[in-house]
Parts: sequence; structure tokens; C-alpha cells
Amino acid sequence: MSSLSFADATELAGAIKAGKLACVDATQAALAACVKQDELGAITYLNPEAGLAAARALDQEASAHPERFAERAFAGVPTVAKDLGGPFPGLPVMAGSRLFIRSGNGADSDLAERFRDAGLCVFGLSTSPEFGFSLASEPAIGPICRNPLDPMRTAGGSSGGAAAAVAAGIVAIAHATDAGGSIRVPAACCGLIGLKPTRGAVPAGPSFGNHLGGIASELAVTRSVRDTARIFDVIRGRTRGPFADITQFSAKTGKLRIGLLADTGQHYAIEQDRAEAVEAAARLLEGQGYELISLRWEDVERAVEASARAFGDIISVNIASLIDDLDLDMRAAETMTQAFITRGRAMPATALWSSLNGAVRASRSLWEIFDTVDVIVMPMLASAPPLIGSFPTDHSDTELHLERMTTFAPLASLANISGFPAITLPFGEDTEGLPLPVQLMAPMGEDNLLLQLASVLEAEQRWQHRFPIAGFPK
Repeated sequence: MSSLSFADATELAGAIKAGKLACVDATQAALAACVKQDELGAITYLNPEAGLAAARALDQEASAHPERFAERAFAGVPTVAKDLGGPFPGLPVMAGSRLFIRSGNGADSDLAERFRDAGLCVFGLSTSPEFGFSLASEPAIGPICRNPLDPMRTAGGSSGGAAAAVAAGIVAIAHATDAGGSIRVPAACCGLIGLKPTRGAVPAGPSFGNHLGGIASELAVTRSVRDTARIFDVIRGRTRGPFADITQFSAKTGKLRIGLLADTGQHYAIEQDRAEAVEAAARLLEGQGYELISLRWEDVERAVEASARAFGDIISVNIASLIDDLDLDMRAAETMTQAFITRGRAMPATALWSSLNGAVRASRSLWEIFDTVDVIVMPMLASAPPLIGSFPTDHSDTELHLERMTTFAPLASLANISGFPAITLPFGEDTEGLPLPVQLMAPMGEDNLLLQLASVLEAEQRWQHRFPIAGFPK
């Protein structure tokens, strides 16, 4: 076993490379776990043949070309893609919606190719809310995704199925996307690591539709910082897309300046135990010899408000454009999705332009904060994961829906709108055994700095995973 107190995808890959477990056996164990934990609602679609075919090919490679097999970061590790983003061949995406039919083989993407090159065996799709429009993963078409730590609570959204699958040990790592906190919120709900990378760091080609004007990123939810660092390392760069191709990622050394954003004022009510976890994380970093600088809510308030507005406007116009471009009948969509479509169609171009300009100014104000600090430590969630049904989509009040999400994760969309990287990880547990997450944000290109500091916090081992990984050798 490694120095970590729990198994992760890196350790599973090590066991496979050491011959303790065949790739096919690992995938079969994950498939069996899907059946056993079906009531969790983490998985919405399975293609066992695709996953097993990939595993068999890797087992053959391990015998014929062991040196090539050994170079794969996650050789033989089974995983699932999200039912939104990608796409991955053999896994036709429905985006959690009746508007699409689950047919055909599914398209391929640069991201999927890199997952395969890493040795990951993708065998299914994880549950997502319709078009990712919720911080809970409860699409009307089903299944309802539940939190493995407390099945009465949400696993978060929109990558809730991915987070539930990893936290429950169905898989050790899972593809996820983040346009407004959708990697980080589920990771925070389930006690996982979630990195929203720097804009332009991860490929989204050859079709760039999921970028949502730059606010969306793709990567994974994991059980360890080293897994996140490793998947980021093998996925990033050479994106050949509409944004700057970030190829150099630094990790600063020396006396870092840690900005602590603990005071959220009266606008957002962060529960005391979650606020205390954020401060404890910052104090621990201060104890490492870094300089701690207190930030005021006023320092980020305008950027937070502008980000929330831009997020709502971008997703509204995007879904309206998608429905019109594909000539889909929106009446088949959920009521909330229909309302966002209507909102997007009715939005004047000048209103959208104003919102986007506000986002630019928000990014600028954050850059000015990073003139004085190297990283910001801040809350990820305001409360424990709410109960199933807390983000209903059977009504048409889009402002209420957006407000509910912002109240739960008030600082989530800040990284998406600005393009900055942000990471969340658990740093303790509350009285009910649920994770106390913290969030770290850094300037563009400083993803490795976030991973470096997250490793320091993780080493405290204030959180323990509750479920073993399916198939992991005893």
C-alpha cells in the first residue's frame, strides 16, 4: 500500500501493472458494482462490451508490449464518462434529456482519445441533470443520483453521477465537466478532489460546443490529489481550440502569499463548520511558512455578482441556440429547461453583451487581487449537501433556480467566468460525517500550484473514504 490511507486510481493501476489484477477483472468488478449499487443512481447507461474490449486489448498489450503498458498512467483502470461533454465512442450522450435518443455509437473526441491513451477503460455514462442545469443530478428521465455518504442527500451536480460512482467505489476515477462548479460541487458533496482547470488547458475538440464561450472545462473527479495531478498531466495541452493553448504550467516556490476569503458578509450564509474548515486550511498553510493575507468580501463581491449574472445568461442563450440549431421540440424538455430556452430566445444581444463585459471586468478585478496574493482559500459550499429534491426543475422560475444554486455554492462560477483554475478537496467532516470542503483558486496557468497546496492539505488526512474500490486486490 502507498502512504495514503486509502486506495485510489493510481494504486489500482499499480496493482494491475504488478500482475495482481488483470484489466478484464478490474472492469468486470466495476460492472458488478454498478449492478449491486444500482439504487445509487450513479450510472445512466452501460456498454459493458466497450469496456471489456478495451480491457482485453490492454491485457494483450501487457503481455506483448509490457514497456508500453507500463507507461500508461492508469493502465487497465475502469471508468465512466459523463452523460454530458466528451463525447466518447460507444457511449451516445443524451445530456439527461428526452430531447435526444440514446442511439448510435457516439462520436469521438480528443479528450476521449487521451483517456484511452492513459489506459482507462470506459464502460458507461454517469448521471447528469438535464443539460447540466442543476447542482443536483436528478433528471426527469432518471435515475435520481444519491450521495453514497447519505442516500437522502444529493451527490451534487452536474457531475453528480461521476462523484457518486467514485465515492462509492464503483470506479476509482471518473470523467466530469465544470461550467458553473459542476466538477467541484459534486466532489465537495462526496468527499472527493475536483479540479476545474485553467481555460484552454484541456482539449474539447474537434467539436467545441461544450466550452460555452469558455466557461466550461473537462477533467475528472478523483479520490486523491495525486490522481487529479496525474490525469491533468496526461490530458492537458495541445488543445487546438479557440482559446490560448496553455502548455506551460508552473508551480511557484518560495514564500507564497495565501489569501484567506472567510468573510462572506451578510449576503451568503456559510455554515460555521464550513467556514472554520476554510480558515483551518489557510492557517495550516501559514504554518508551512507562507504568508497569510486576509481578504474582505468587498474585494470579490462585484466579481461574484457579475459571474453569477454571466453564467445565467450564457447558459440561457446556449441552450436556446442548441435547440434552434437542431430544430428540436422543446416541449419534450423539463419545465425548467423550457424556461431557460425561452429566456435565451428573449434575451437582447445588447443584454448578453453587457453581461459578457461584466464578466471581463470581473476577471480583471480578480487579476488585481492576484497582484497581492498567489492563491485564494475560500468556501466551496455554504452548507451540507441538501436533501434530494432541493433543486426542483418542474417550475419555470429561472431566477429562483439560479438563486438556489448560488446560495448553495456562492463562489463556484467565479472560476468559470474568469477562466482561472480552482480545486476543491475535503478538509475534515461535520457532526454527521459529511465532508467539510475547501476551495483554492489561482491565476491562469497555476494549476500545479493548486495541486501542490492541495497535497499539503490532503496530507493532514482529515478525511477518510468510506467505500473500497471495486475489484481492488486485498
